[in-house]
Amino acid sequence: MTTPFRTANPLAYPAVWLGLAVVFAFRAFLAWKLPITGDEAYFYWWGVQPDWGFYDHPPMVGWWIALLLKLSHAEWVIRLPAILLPLPVAACAWHLARPAGEERAGYAALFSLLLPASVVNVLITTDIPLIFWSVLSVTAYVTGLRRQCLASHAAAGLFLALAFLSKYFAVLLGVAYVIHTVAVRRDEKRWGGLFLLVLFALPGPILNIWYNQGHGWANVMFNAFNRHEGNNSGISWQHPVTYGVTLLYVLTPFLVAFLWRDTRAVLEVGRRDPGVRALYWLALIPFALFGLMSVGKTIGLHWLLSFAPLLAVAAACGLPDGRLPRLSRWLAGFALVHVVLLTAVVEAPISWWKSTKWYDGVVLTVKSQELLAELKPYEADYVFASDGYSNAVTLGYDAQRYFIVFGPGSSHARHDDIYTDFRPLDGKNILTVRKSEPNLDDYRPYFRRVDVKSVTIEGVTFYLVLGQGFRYEPYRDTVLRQIKDRWYRVPGYLPMSACYFADKYFPGETCR
Repeated sequence: MTTPFRTANPLAYPAVWLGLAVVFAFRAFLAWKLPITGDEAYFYWWGVQPDWGFYDHPPMVGWWIALLLKLSHAEWVIRLPAILLPLPVAACAWHLARPAGEERAGYAALFSLLLPASVVNVLITTDIPLIFWSVLSVTAYVTGLRRQCLASHAAAGLFLALAFLSKYFAVLLGVAYVIHTVAVRRDEKRWGGLFLLVLFALPGPILNIWYNQGHGWANVMFNAFNRHEGNNSGISWQHPVTYGVTLLYVLTPFLVAFLWRDTRAVLEVGRRDPGVRALYWLALIPFALFGLMSVGKTIGLHWLLSFAPLLAVAAACGLPDGRLPRLSRWLAGFALVHVVLLTAVVEAPISWWKSTKWYDGVVLTVKSQELLAELKPYEADYVFASDGYSNAVTLGYDAQRYFIVFGPGSSHARHDDIYTDFRPLDGKNILTVRKSEPNLDDYRPYFRRVDVKSVTIEGVTFYLVLGQGFRYEPYRDTVLRQIKDRWYRVPGYLPMSACYFADKYFPGETCR
């Protein structure tokens, strides 16, 4: 028989709480120390102009940021959901493992808190609400399974809808629910539970489809077509190997090794407890689907974060008693390595990055105020722009002034097509910040006069293209036409009521 968690092992009381305090102090330190990243600045502008959807993802993170901006525009406030996320995840882990005993519930919470993502992930991205709503959905589903409660299945569906409105990878959890119900469950309420789950999950996709058909199917075009241009997709043995290493890191080698060594004991607990058995399925099915996908593309580390806590809970429920303290120590040691290394990185001088290919981007991010000071003399007479969206939104956040994207940009720069209207800019001056030396012939057709100035910061040269008297019509007929023909070619089988790009610049034409 196990002993209460608070006296179970040397890591428990009060050392475990001290450890958790250190982890959260470190997370707060990271959130305060790290400058805004390009992705975060991108989502920040979603919060400034909230909508029912955005160019490349569903809207949830924008809605959260819109609420936080009522408090402050500071980085640490915008990052609050990411900073605090491990707490609700740990609470759900504790609840899921509680039928196995208070001690194991405590270990489940502890394991979830010591996973790498819980230690270091303090950036506000679409993954944060996805993890939050997905874990809540799984908690409701497993609770409904154990208690044979249809209302809990309905709650699981509602949380799944909110997860879908966070990121499309929530679909994998929905697939796992269906497979688990069809292939594993034999209880009387499984079909009623699945019906209610699906019914309450439907508002998420319905809202997303409604938004997309009125916005040129922007999400579908980006995720299914545009984002794959020039990337490393294609069948390769390297992709599955990389995925395996990534999955091993997200789960930690220690959690995987302990589960592997005690597979029989873990599976035996799963046979006795349908809730634990469900956790295996709800984690392993998405991981298996990612494995199939990895044959043809690189799987991002952040794609896996919603499902890792489920196996941590399964381990807490199923490992033999004596193995739990040992796994705790290994996970704590791994977490400490992250704390030490990341502290060294964020405290390191910027010159450490000088030999890397990211140095110019690091300087732009860390020294953005120095660059913005160089733009100060032009702020009254020029519209500010950049040639890339990440640089534009980062500088825009730090300046608290939106930077447009001038030029064709890339598939990742297209949300600016929603925000920016070049028609009223006809005749105005536009200053474009670049990290690479410009060819002025790329600018002369669109301005009455073009000059360039250079600014050197920490050894990196930035270029300011000063375009006076913007000429909208030639820009529309070349650059905007190129953008439309390349990134707004919606398949004819998708019904569409409006397309913001064609409606704005090419009346009478469609995004086909």
